Amino acid sequence: MRIDAHHHFWTRSHGFYEWLTPDLAALNHDFKPTDLAPALTVCQVEATVLVQAAPYAQETDILLAQAAQTNFVKAVVGWADMESATFAQEIERLRAHPLFKGVRPMVQDIEDANWLTKPILTPAFECLSEKGLVFEALVRPPQWKALLECVKSHPTLSIVLDHAAKPAINNGLNGDGGFSDWAPMIDQLAANKHVSCKLSGLLTEALPGAGLGDIKPYLDHLYASFGPDRLMWGSDWPVLNMNGEYTAWIDMMESWLEDKPADARTKIWATNAARQYDIAVSPNNQHSKNQSSEVPSW
Repeated sequence: MRIDAHHHFWTRSHGFYEWLTPDLAALNHDFKPTDLAPALTVCQVEATVLVQAAPYAQETDILLAQAAQTNFVKAVVGWADMESATFAQEIERLRAHPLFKGVRPMVQDIEDANWLTKPILTPAFECLSEKGLVFEALVRPPQWKALLECVKSHPTLSIVLDHAAKPAINNGLNGDGGFSDWAPMIDQLAANKHVSCKLSGLLTEALPGAGLGDIKPYLDHLYASFGPDRLMWGSDWPVLNMNGEYTAWIDMMESWLEDKPADARTKIWATNAARQYDIAVSPNNQHSKNQSSEVPSW
């Protein structure tokens, strides 16, 4: 069994996607459920988590409607204005939809690098914690320090780190692909048990044509820091298309995981995401969740 813990849909005519500029040729198209479904079938991905790609409440409503019309999207992480005085009411409205599981502000695009530490956000973080919803952290290096402070300030909040915090693999910070800046920060984040991490987006941060060898040091460090209980596989499709392909990314992860214990592979491929996003495991795959000593049939 596999669960894709991170992917997107978008339709350009909705007008939400200002970041989809003409130079992003691989992404400047509509991507809908029917575009992803064939890859899921080929790769035996049973369920997915659909994540927002625009800071608009209307997009979240559209994603929830799209998700309800598929047989594979089992959770949606949307957007809501965390600075709004009506945030709690908006969350209650969204929670009426059974697939709504969390919120992701697009922190990487917010000019204030310390935005995550603003006191005005405290009620929103407390609301998410009280409702058992996920907060997804989409950050780049400029926001790492603020994220660490946020994590420590909200110990009961379920925080999921998107794309391993986007290490600067392709621009060689400190001459090592940013690893020496990134790794200690990951260790500090992973020391907090309410933080989990998605193994997604790393190929996008690497140089064109990158392979497993280029990202393996990052994957290995994530495994050493978070362990198998707090890592989730995700594709980041269709952003993945900028520097990879769905089946090839699956194969790359299979190669990386081949020397890991069977129960660790099961957790990273599926059951960690199932737990995090309250996704039911189908009856024919219950052995993957309940009998971790067995090698799962993927």
